[in-house]
Amino acid sequence: MLIRKEQDLDPIQTEVFDIMVGYDVEQKNRRKQHATKRLLEARRAIERHQEEKELMTWLDRESWFEDEH
Repeated sequence: MLIRKEQDLDPIQTEVFDIMVGYDVEQKNRRKQHATKRLLEARRAIERHQEEKELMTWLDRESWFEDEH
């Protein structure tokens, strides 16, 4: 944006500049969304693993009780 402030651009140059800046912003937002999505998927995978681990503990306990009888 500094270029735009320092120079007088004709309307076409201004439009091209705005498109380029808008494209960069859009790409940055896409990267942020992708990173957020990956983080959420990782968090869900960790939670699923912890739930499975806890369930396995309970299942093992139930099996242990069944073996005693």
